[in-house]
Amino acid sequence: MSSTLFSKIASGEILADILYQDAEVVAFRDVSPQAPVHFLVIPRQPIPTLNAVQPEEATLLGKLFLVAAQVAAQEGIAESGYRTVVNCNAAAGQTVFHLHLHVLGGRPLNWPPG
Repeated sequence: MSSTLFSKIASGEILADILYQDAEVVAFRDVSPQAPVHFLVIPRQPIPTLNAVQPEEATLLGKLFLVAAQVAAQEGIAESGYRTVVNCNAAAGQTVFHLHLHVLGGRPLNWPPG
């Protein structure tokens, strides 16, 4: 997989407002927020889409959601509520082909989202 904007953020090559990071996962604020709180959670490992996830990466996917919940609490939106979104491929709105979880909150979110 070629280097993406998100892999460059994960490696520190591009600066971002990092909210959490460890050896496997990075969370950072979205540069074009769609809610008062909008951050992304990505694996450091470059996985292009949800379709490309392998069975052995199930634990990593779970960790993305655990980090999302931890950072949501840190950002003060865990109790009021937040939405998690994973877009898969262009028709769903994916523009960076590095798997990422959007976390949005800080205001009422309508349904359906799309």
